[in-house]
Amino acid sequence: MAVTDAPAKARALYEARRTRIPIPPFTDAEPDLDMADGYAIQAELVPLLLADGDRIIGHKVGLTSKAMQQLIGVDSPDYGPVLASTVYRDGDTVPLDRFIQPKIEAEIVFVLGERLAGPGVTVTQARAAIAGAVAGMEIVDSRIADWRIKLADTVADLASNGAMATSSQIVALDGTDPRLIGMTLTRNGELIDTGAGAAALGDPVAVVAWLANVLGEHGVALEPGHLIMTGALHAAVPMTFGDVFRAEFDRLGPVTIRVGGSA
Repeated sequence: MAVTDAPAKARALYEARRTRIPIPPFTDAEPDLDMADGYAIQAELVPLLLADGDRIIGHKVGLTSKAMQQLIGVDSPDYGPVLASTVYRDGDTVPLDRFIQPKIEAEIVFVLGERLAGPGVTVTQARAAIAGAVAGMEIVDSRIADWRIKLADTVADLASNGAMATSSQIVALDGTDPRLIGMTLTRNGELIDTGAGAAALGDPVAVVAWLANVLGEHGVALEPGHLIMTGALHAAVPMTFGDVFRAEFDRLGPVTIRVGGSA
C-alpha cells in the first residue's frame, strides 16, 4: 500500500526544518511504512527546498556500515541529496542553532570527475569516474523527535542529513586503496573514535557504484563535480556549543569545524 498523503508529510518535514521544531515519527501512526514510502515523501520534500533557491550539489549515502544497518534493521544503505546551503569548509564555525539534535560523523567524500549513470555501473567504472577524495564530516540531524526513527522516517527526512564540511584539497586515488584510509576523530583535542574506509560498505568506491545504480533506476545520474558522502566510519557523536571537532585521514589530511552559536 502506498504511503498516505506524502505531500502533507513532506510539508511537515519542511516546516520542522524551518522552525527547528521536531515532529513525531510518521511510523508511530503508520507502522507499516517502508523504504519506498520514505522515498515517496523525500521526493515531495526536495522540490519544496529547491523552491527556496537551494540546489543539489551531490548526494549522501547512509547506513553503509553493518552496525548501522543492524541498528535500523535493514540490509542496504539509504540516500538523500546534499544541498548547497548545507556545505561548510575546513575551519568554519557551524551554528548549533541551525539544527535540532545534531551529531558528527567523519567520512570519506568523493568528488566526481565524470558523469556516472546506472544501472550496471561497476566498482571499477565508479573509481574511474572519481576525480579524487576529500576529508569530510557530516552533521546528521533529525527532524523526527528524539531520533526515534525507523527506516521510512529517516529516508523521508533526506536520510537525516543536516550539513557537511570538507577539506579543500582534492586527493587523487592513484595508488590509494580507499578501504585502507584510516581516520581519527578528536573533540577539543581528545580522541573520540577511529575508523577506516572499509567500514563504508566494505569499500567507499562501492558506495558510489551502488548509488549510481539505484539513482539510475529513476533516471538520475551522478554529475561531474558532485560530492558523494560515503557513510560514517564510526558511531555518531553529539555536538555541543564550543566543541572543536577534527577528523584526520590518511592521505586526505584533516578537516576541522567549530560549533558556534547563532546562524
